[in-house]
Amino acid sequence: MIRSLWTAASGMQAQQLNIDNIANNLANVNTAGFKKSRVNFQDLMYETIKEAGTPNAQGSISPNGIEIGNGVRPASVQRLFTQGNFQQTGNPLDLVIEGDGFFQIQLPDGSTAYTRDGSFKQDGDGRIVTSDGYPLFPEIYIPEDAVGININADGTVSVMLAGEEEPQEIGQLELARFANPAGLSSSGRNLFKATVASGAPIIGNPGMEGFGTIAQGYLEMSNVQVVEEMVNMITAQRAYEINSKTIQASEEMLRTVSNLKR
Repeated sequence: MIRSLWTAASGMQAQQLNIDNIANNLANVNTAGFKKSRVNFQDLMYETIKEAGTPNAQGSISPNGIEIGNGVRPASVQRLFTQGNFQQTGNPLDLVIEGDGFFQIQLPDGSTAYTRDGSFKQDGDGRIVTSDGYPLFPEIYIPEDAVGININADGTVSVMLAGEEEPQEIGQLELARFANPAGLSSSGRNLFKATVASGAPIIGNPGMEGFGTIAQGYLEMSNVQVVEEMVNMITAQRAYEINSKTIQASEEMLRTVSNLKR
């Protein structure tokens, strides 16, 4: 009886975490480059009351045993790196990666972060930076007299200068990819950091084998599907309610036992 109380409580805690994750997915439905997450669960240890294959009194073997589970626990929150929809913006510094890869971002402490958010800006020095002012790596500077910027599918960055007839190449975009992108650590601000689980970054130019290509004037939006998340929310809510009913039923059974009289 007591076991059922704790088992149902573990189910309620698991579904609360599930709802928290769904809420974060829905909150970022319009966040460029956002990748949704999914909670993976595992069942807990079992109490073996009778092992399968135990001989019975008649000398035959019991085909089934008796194992009682103790609930559920969250095993992981997995980031899903499926491609999001593309939105055309016409902004020359809005970039999208068609395929695998991450933009590299230089952080103030000198470390490198990675992002799928290609909504870049130009700072006062002409550098291409994120919305927080973190520069793209390798750094690319746009000249003050540039009247147009073009970024090819292979990441070549060129500008048209005032008074010139031919574009001038000013830099080359490089992408990073990982053996296990789901192992990246989320640090907020649409940025990820490499971990032991993700593996070391593999650097290459867009369009190389294994790397996606660049499309200028587009943004990759969140890969969150609102209808899917709403269905997941309903499922989690009902599971939470069912576990709460189990606690109520267990409590009523305990009350019945406590009210027994000779």
